Amino acid sequence: MHAHCRPPLESTLPDSRPVVLDEIDRQLIAALQINARESVAMLARQLGIARTTVTSRLARLEKSKVITGYGVRLGTRLADGGLQAYVGIKVQPRSGKDVLRRLSAMAQVQQLCAVSGEFDYVAWLRTESPEQLDQLLDQIGSVEGVEKTTTSIILSHKIDRGQPI
Repeated sequence: MHAHCRPPLESTLPDSRPVVLDEIDRQLIAALQINARESVAMLARQLGIARTTVTSRLARLEKSKVITGYGVRLGTRLADGGLQAYVGIKVQPRSGKDVLRRLSAMAQVQQLCAVSGEFDYVAWLRTESPEQLDQLLDQIGSVEGVEKTTTSIILSHKIDRGQPI
């Protein structure tokens, strides 16, 4: 796809100047989402650009907070086993802050997102066993202000382009 075929993405700098991402920026970000440890030389070869261009673009993307860090994605099969689930959480009006505070204290809550639709939040959970998941779901359900939860256990990953946002 040519750079002019897709509208530029924009981000905002702390001083509120927009950052415009072109097609090369998008391709660079996509390559890093596949393998954040890829060498600058290999990225340059993959994208057909100079290594100095990759380096300067990475510096610009980091400085403008488009890229805020690099991390480790755990494989679906952890050495000690593991179970992952998504939980939709509906909270009572004006209870969001308290629920958020309680859930943030639970180490097995890997991510919590505010969402639109039937639920107020969706949590991504990681536990070591079905029994631990059951206990965690009981804990979440008993948090004051939680009205309803619906759980979906992750059976397999079909497409994985990076960590959940």
